[in-house]
Amino acid sequence: MPHLLYNLLMLAVDVAAIRAGRQVSGALINTSIALFAGSAGLVFWGWQAFGMMQAVSWLLFVHLPVLLMSHKRSRLLAIPLLLVGLDAFIVEPRWLSTSTHTLPLAGLTEPVRLALVADLQTDRVGRYETRVLEALSSAEPDLVLFAGDYIQLAPGPAFEAQADRLRPLLSALSPRLGAFAVSGDVDPAPWPTLFDGTPVVAWTQSTTVDLGPLVVTGLTVDDSRSPSPPVSAQPKPHVVVGHGPDFALAAPPADLLLAGHTHGGQVQLPLFGPLLTLSAVPRGWAAGGGMVALPQGGHLRVSRGIGMERAHAPRLRFLCRPELVFIELVPLEP
Repeated sequence: MPHLLYNLLMLAVDVAAIRAGRQVSGALINTSIALFAGSAGLVFWGWQAFGMMQAVSWLLFVHLPVLLMSHKRSRLLAIPLLLVGLDAFIVEPRWLSTSTHTLPLAGLTEPVRLALVADLQTDRVGRYETRVLEALSSAEPDLVLFAGDYIQLAPGPAFEAQADRLRPLLSALSPRLGAFAVSGDVDPAPWPTLFDGTPVVAWTQSTTVDLGPLVVTGLTVDDSRSPSPPVSAQPKPHVVVGHGPDFALAAPPADLLLAGHTHGGQVQLPLFGPLLTLSAVPRGWAAGGGMVALPQGGHLRVSRGIGMERAHAPRLRFLCRPELVFIELVPLEP
């Protein structure tokens, strides 16, 4: 309802500004900005930050281009906004990228192809999610780690309906070392049932398992933000996965730390990076897209994720494509 009220109010702003622009040269943009500020404050005052972000995105990529196109002297200014809006809302959110890294590890006795899947974060499992999980399965990884945030719906019939659509896609996985999942922020209490009848093991507590060539620790969402996560030194190469990347600040004894949560910011700007990460780690760590060599040793890889924030947040990505992450772990040559 707030979204509808906001856009109805902005429609009135559009009409008023267009009329003013026709009568007074240069009045168009001044009128729209002034009325936007008042309407946004009226509708969203005291509301959550994601709602305000949604309001700003509608202004920039819907209402303002309409206003600019209605005024001959400002029509050229509308074109960049329309192109950015097209990319951010239509193209990038489903323009999946695949990132592959090679990481030599001391003590590793055989190569292991690891796949990191973070933030599927959908409210409707459809063709895009199907394509992502089919690409994951066809890559035939040895080990799959899911870093949380799967279906962003409250428990109930809608959640169960989407879980029923997701399970057959997960059932196609057959990694030789297994597939494991930890929880994220948006996952409701019954999140482990998403993996019922699939090869994926859901860890509801922080857990460490020996998989033969390496050891894997999965953290709960709270432990992934803890200044003292329950990670102990291991005699074998050690991989730790958690939802949020903040646990990397604790310098846990491990060779490779994996996380999601940040979505790479969803919006990144050249020379600046992500505008918002909701994480305590440095912006460069949270941006995703690359392997970070940590000061204390070991490496961190934060995924930009597969999906996007739902609910009241704007569903867009800009200069921040979704990604599947593959890491080729290989024995370190003497």
